Parts: sequence; C-alpha cells; structure tokens
Amino acid sequence: MSKLSLSTFSKTLAASAISVLFAASIGHSFANNDLPDLGTAAVNTFSLEKETVYGDAYMRVIRSSAPVLSDPVLSQYLSELGNKLVANATGVKTPFYFFLLRNDEINAFAFFGGHVGVHTGLFLNADTESELASVLAHEITHVTQRHLARSLEAQQKSSTATIVGMLGAILLTIAAPQAGMAALATTQALTTQSKINYTRLHEKEADRIGMQILVDAGFDPNAAATFFGQLAIRYRFTTTPPQMLLTHPLPESRITEARNRAAQYPKHNVPNSLNFQLAKARIQVRFSSFSDDAALSLFEQQLKKNEYSFKEAALYGKALALFRLEKFAQAEVIIDDLLKQDDNNLFYIDTKTDLLDQKKDFAGAIALLEAQRKLKPTSQVVNTNLANIYVQADQPNKAIPLLEELIFFDKQNMLPYQIMADAYRKLDNKALEYYSNAELMALSANYKGAIDQLNYAYRYSNGQTLQLARIEARIRQFRQADRAMEELK
Repeated sequence: MSKLSLSTFSKTLAASAISVLFAASIGHSFANNDLPDLGTAAVNTFSLEKETVYGDAYMRVIRSSAPVLSDPVLSQYLSELGNKLVANATGVKTPFYFFLLRNDEINAFAFFGGHVGVHTGLFLNADTESELASVLAHEITHVTQRHLARSLEAQQKSSTATIVGMLGAILLTIAAPQAGMAALATTQALTTQSKINYTRLHEKEADRIGMQILVDAGFDPNAAATFFGQLAIRYRFTTTPPQMLLTHPLPESRITEARNRAAQYPKHNVPNSLNFQLAKARIQVRFSSFSDDAALSLFEQQLKKNEYSFKEAALYGKALALFRLEKFAQAEVIIDDLLKQDDNNLFYIDTKTDLLDQKKDFAGAIALLEAQRKLKPTSQVVNTNLANIYVQADQPNKAIPLLEELIFFDKQNMLPYQIMADAYRKLDNKALEYYSNAELMALSANYKGAIDQLNYAYRYSNGQTLQLARIEARIRQFRQADRAMEELK
C-alpha cells in the first residue's frame, strides 16, 4: 500500500503522560478494545495483569510521540518472524506485539505486555535474518523473564514518581531519542538512570536464553556474536555509539561468551531469507534517509555489479524506487517479472496492487487480491489492501467486514480504523465515521480528540438507542482515562 498515511494527532501527552500511565494502578483487566482502569496507587508489586495494562497504556502514548510505521507488509513480516521465535520460547505468559519505528538508530527494545519495538536502522544494519532474529530473541527473553518488572521492584525504596518518570523517559528515549532526552533532562532521577537499566545479570540471562530460542527456531547461533562483533568494531572509537550499545553494553567478554556459547551447538548452514532482503529493500526506499534518486542508484549499482544477496530483492528495490519517481510503467515491468517467478509473494502483490490502484484498475486489483484471500484468508497484507481497494472502487460495504476482521485479530493496528472511517464516509454514515476516528485517536492516547469525535457521532446517530448507548459508554471511558492522566501529571 502506498496511498494511505496515518493522520498526525496531538503529541502533547508524550513524556508527562508516560509518567502518568506507568504510575497508574489497575483495577481490572480489560478485554477487546477496552481502556485500562487508571488509578493512583504506587508501583509496588507487578502482576502480569498490571504489566499488560501498563504496556497497552505506554503503547498508546508512544504512537503519539514516535514514528510508528503502519506498513502492513513490514508489520506482517516482523510479526511472523517474532512469533516464530516466541513459539520456541519458554515462560511465555502474554501475547507478543512487534512493531516498527522509523528511526535510523540501530536498536530494539522491549517493555511491558510483550511489546517489542524495532528500529528500521536495525533492519538496515543486519546482514542476515539470523542477525535480526538474534536481537529479537534477546528482547523476547527480557519479556519472558520479566526483567523490567524485576528491575523496578528492586528500586522499591525510591519514590513512585521517580521510578515511573525515569522509566517513561528512558523508554521514550529509546523510541524517539530527541523527545526522550528532553524528558530525561527534566527528570529528577537522571543521576540514577543506570539503576533502571537491565543489570549485567539480566543481560547475561537474555543472551543465554535468547540464543537457545534462536537455535530452536532454526536460526544461526553465531549470528549474535557476528552482529554485535561488527557493531563493536564499527563504533569502537566513536563518541556517539548507537542506542543499542548504550542500553546493551558490549564488552569484549560478552562477545567472547556469545562465540563460545554458539560453538556448543551443531554447525548447520542457515540460508539467508529472501523476504528479509525484500523487507530491507522496502525500508531503504520508503523509510530511510535515502532520496528516491539515491535509492534507485543504489539498486541499479547492485544489479550492475552483482552485489546482492538476492537479485530479486535488488530488482524489487529498484521497482519501488521507480514507483516513487512516478515511473510506473518501468516499475510494473519489473514487478510482473517477479510475480512470474513467485506469484504468491506478498511483497510483490502489495506493489502490484499499488500499481493497479495508481491506474485506477480497481477490477484488476480486486481480482488479484480476492484470489490471494482464498489462499491466505487471515493475511494482514491481503485484507488491508483489499479493504482499501474496495473503498477506492466505491464498494465500501465489502470493505467493512474485512476491516472488522482485521481489528478483531489486531486491536492495536491503526490502519484498519482509518480505512473504516473512509468507508463510512463513502457511505455517508457520519456517526460511524466519527466513531472510527475516535477509536483511532484513542490508540494514540488523544482522548480529548476522541471525545470530540464521539460527540459528533452522537449528534448524527439519529436516535438509534443502541448506538447512542455505545457512544455514551465510550465517552465515559475516555473521560475517565483523560481525567486520570490530568490529575496525576
């Protein structure tokens, strides 16, 4: 998908709201898309229930404060890779949610509720899928071993505000460095920042268990040592190392331990992944500092000099760059050739859909995607693209069931709510258009904006009793959440 872009919502809740959200207590668990019950109790004992609520609350704020990507192709790839690792982990007590941030820093981070954030810079600097997987396995272990909760509980003598303010600022620093450093600068706990970082014991535990997860999932056990060894060499003499080396220090002993641990596993060749290289190419063109012309030149040089892991990935990157430069016919020739080699590859299908959409060949796009839906009925890529094309083709009634299904399986995904609002706009159903906008804003912790949208929805509900009751209940929930944050600032 290329035409859709998420609207920019208010960012005023950033660091202060993070502190509020992490200071809040939990009255009860919430299901479906319900909001957490935010209170004022101190953070003393961390139950899994609390961790889930804090994770959801922080994720809402990070969406308003950091460049979270809503790219269904990359999201599905990352989710499938991450959950392949999770399936081989022990002690998993909560579903995991993997998300991408547009950030050139080499980093990944994990926090409450199974949330794992990955910077696009990590993708671009990993040479193999195993290297990326090694970092994810490490972060997954931080979650399964509850390292963050254990670190906070070890600081029980500190004031709640200090711990919570520092935690929020540090997490925001990892996700959005400029905003996060500003938050840290105003946090009284700045001088004790090191106390909240994962301890050396936690890092060793994450390295050890993470490597076992990596191997059990079928990846190269040498990948961690290789990747971090390359980073250590590259940034050995720099005064500004990547964020990952600040939050995950790399003494030589740690790299040596990783090599020794990997040597204990049987040697086996792990082939590189085409989809990993396609994901890298997509990020290089769409979500990196490369200009469109520079991206095109990069892939043309790779093809000319045969400097690629997969020729298909270099061709795909070239096609994406041509698309962005509005050289659609040239891009389509490449994508059609790639589809002849693999007609079920979702990276190619997504771009072919964009090309058909650009030509307003909605019938062709629908035929392509409906055929794929028969093969992959739950695919985020297929269903999101198909719903979007239905709306573009003035068939919004067909889009809505697909969007409801997408939301059912992933309530944290903002894109279906945006397309849903577009669908109801096409149907001239203002009440449900505004309601969809409200849910979208709430996912970014923009409760005031969400309440405004719900008030509009109420006006256009035409006396429909059930719909009015639903809106009234949601307004109460949003007011409660907004009031709790304001009172705790």
